[in-house]
Amino acid sequence: MTPFGRRMRELRAARGLTQQQQADQLGVSKAYVSALETGSRGQPSAPLVDQICVWLGLIWDDAEELKALAAISHPKPTIDASGANPEAVALANLLAHHIGALDEAACARLVSALQDEIARGRG
Repeated sequence: MTPFGRRMRELRAARGLTQQQQADQLGVSKAYVSALETGSRGQPSAPLVDQICVWLGLIWDDAEELKALAAISHPKPTIDASGANPEAVALANLLAHHIGALDEAACARLVSALQDEIARGRG
């Protein structure tokens, strides 16, 4: 499941809405809505995310949150480490080989540490 899919499911369920209702409103199949939620489809397009925000009646902050989550929810991201320093190449490879073994807490710690580095201007 992607961050976007998880949040979309939470928002839909909190409103008592079904995947079928969402699919009908967006003009897509129920299978596609399910695939977005589970992460078995790629990132949704920006116009589709806008439609979802309108359908869910999201206010500004919630809509921006969902759009930001869509931007970081590609289920098969690639990392081009060519031209990067050797440590960056090693990091990319470690993530590629071991991401599936990391639990949610470990991922959260790594994301936090990386965000801290980026905020310091080192990333």
